[in-house]
Amino acid sequence: MHRSCAGRLLKNNICLSLFKAEASLSRERQLTNNSLLKTSIFTALALIAFAANSVLSRMALGSNAIDASSFTAIRLLSGAIVLLVILTATRKSEAPTTRGSWAASALLFIYALAFSYAYISLDTGTGALILAGSVQMAMVVLSLISGTRLHFIEWTGLLIAFTGFVYLVLPGVSTPSISGFLLMCASGIAWAMYTLKGHKSKSPLADTTYNFLRTIPLVIVLLVFTISDAHYTSEGILLALLAGGITSGVGYVIWYAALGGLTSTLAAVFQLSVPAIAILGGSLFVSEAVTLRLLVSATMVLGGILVVVLGGYFFAKPKVDR
Repeated sequence: MHRSCAGRLLKNNICLSLFKAEASLSRERQLTNNSLLKTSIFTALALIAFAANSVLSRMALGSNAIDASSFTAIRLLSGAIVLLVILTATRKSEAPTTRGSWAASALLFIYALAFSYAYISLDTGTGALILAGSVQMAMVVLSLISGTRLHFIEWTGLLIAFTGFVYLVLPGVSTPSISGFLLMCASGIAWAMYTLKGHKSKSPLADTTYNFLRTIPLVIVLLVFTISDAHYTSEGILLALLAGGITSGVGYVIWYAALGGLTSTLAAVFQLSVPAIAILGGSLFVSEAVTLRLLVSATMVLGGILVVVLGGYFFAKPKVDR
């Protein structure tokens, strides 16, 4: 009798344990699915925001609705205000442990200024492609300078991307402006250096906010020297506000949220879609033609960068975050 009761009790305990384990596993799966969905949504929104930066800039500067200096100033100031509001609303009572740096702020300013002047003459997709390519190639060069060795596959990808750049600027009917090309390359190099400076940031939102705020003195100097050339319309001001406050400020916050669920390799691969989205945006909202030269160049540049990223993943020394 006692053995029978003990047996039933043991069986009930085992069933209860199995039920709890299954319920716990179900909750974990649900949390994982929710986290994956959240990361996917944040990633998509951030990439669209980054591409929209190019679309908004070209809409404002290509139509001469505002001058490049005023556009840059409004973009950086509105970005700083939005980021400061978000930082103040989300941080705890203690002050941020990190607050960016003047060097990073100078690089951010150079990126934004060169970006604006480049879009006076470059089409949306062309500018986004040059920016993405120059950023990734500059980061590779900077890593080489720091002592990193590339695998043969990575060198191959770099050569393909560089060839795509050369093809883009070869003389022809659809050749982009050389001055615009060089300015966007300068913007990309500045952004690559800015990115590497913030690579180990413990508080990217705080650092980005204070880096934007530190550009204000540089913005004032810029406006003083370019005030004679200033011109703007309500449309130009609105586009600059959107590019600074929404697609830059809010876009960066969303991207930082997405990075929590992405490996560095996935993040790099996903960013390759930004020029493609920008090309589509330029066609839809700015009525820009998608030329064969641009498509071939984009395939070579983005394909080459993809080879570099995946080559580093599969053939470089093992890393913890992939």
